[in-house]
Amino acid sequence: MVLLRCVSWLLPLLVLSAAGATAQPFGPASPEAEPARRQQWLIPSIKTEIPARAILYRPAGHGPFPLAVIAHASTQNPLWRAQLPQPTYTALARLLVGRGYAVLVPERLGHGRTGGPYVEDQGGCADADYEKAGRATAAQILRALADMREQPFAAKGGAVIIGHSAGGWGALALADQPPQIVSAIVVFAPGRGGHADDVPGRVCAEARLLDTARAFGRGARVPVTWLVAANDSYFPPPLSRRLADAFTSAGGQAGFNLLPPSGEEGHWMIEHDDGVALAADLLSRALTTTRRSTHPVPPN
Repeated sequence: MVLLRCVSWLLPLLVLSAAGATAQPFGPASPEAEPARRQQWLIPSIKTEIPARAILYRPAGHGPFPLAVIAHASTQNPLWRAQLPQPTYTALARLLVGRGYAVLVPERLGHGRTGGPYVEDQGGCADADYEKAGRATAAQILRALADMREQPFAAKGGAVIIGHSAGGWGALALADQPPQIVSAIVVFAPGRGGHADDVPGRVCAEARLLDTARAFGRGARVPVTWLVAANDSYFPPPLSRRLADAFTSAGGQAGFNLLPPSGEEGHWMIEHDDGVALAADLLSRALTTTRRSTHPVPPN
């Protein structure tokens, strides 16, 4: 059953990869630089004609390294999306590389210089389709992961998926993956529809958001570390806790963690050194548990 579920996700992705491999210049697109061997890459997207931009960080050496994928936030505003700078998450990437991970930060379709269609549109505020949006985000994360798993520096165990906001919402949709594909999920204030009508603390169609958290929890088998800052105004702690409870009530495994306030707006803590420092102990705990279970240290 595990194998069938894995194949059902990956087969279309591998077909897409084969179809676009001869047409697109996938791979490194810049020399390595600091910090952490930072390098621009072009990787396949779920649209074969559109390569996605990504940043890859790696430890010294040839590997194989366990993989971590960071899924960025998003916005429903098309002008803002087109102008978004390429996400880097440098502070978080440095922490992960220090723990031995190769770290990919892929830019999804409809964002920044990657461009293309915005396939994860949730629709209008009142009738938002949060499940469709989240699964579209998840498909893009999984596509990027499938490409990285084929690289010679990549270890073959399950990857850690770290998601921020809408990226975290998509990460939750991957909680039903087999552990040899996704071994752990860490989410920073996952959700969609925050700041409805540009009002802090207001969320579009909250009941729909909770229902989708339950849908993602059904069949989930990957442990989730759920993090939110006390001063997050997009998905405030009381709502974030209800979302985590909805996810676990349907069968998911999620440890909810409330972190101290971070900067002026806690929703962006993952993008800053101070915010990553607040989460460092919980991140290290999640990574240590994952490495023990899926990446055992070989005997000398």
